[in-house]
Amino acid sequence: MKLEAALRHWGTPEFEGVLKQEIAQAADELPLQQALAYGSHVLDAPVTVLINRITEMNGLIEIHAGVFFQSIIAGCSCTDDPTPQNELAEYCDVSLILDMGSALASVHLMSG
Repeated sequence: MKLEAALRHWGTPEFEGVLKQEIAQAADELPLQQALAYGSHVLDAPVTVLINRITEMNGLIEIHAGVFFQSIIAGCSCTDDPTPQNELAEYCDVSLILDMGSALASVHLMSG
């Protein structure tokens, strides 16, 4: 994941807002499918990002973030399929390590 806009705003009051927006726009690069707790498939819907902690050290910015997203339990879509197609609220915590030199961030799912 590349977080160039966020890195340009590092050290400014706008950093956190730009960071949340940039992570949300790159949601397809987050490990959401692995984080499913209720559904079986991540919906292609907007996510909400919550920044929990930011730490800088040795040219890296470590970001702990919470991500709210939607999933469904995918059934066979048969007429007699009892599986509901309701959207389910999901949440996961991720850790991003942002390299201040390249703006590249590695993303890791944090266990509960």
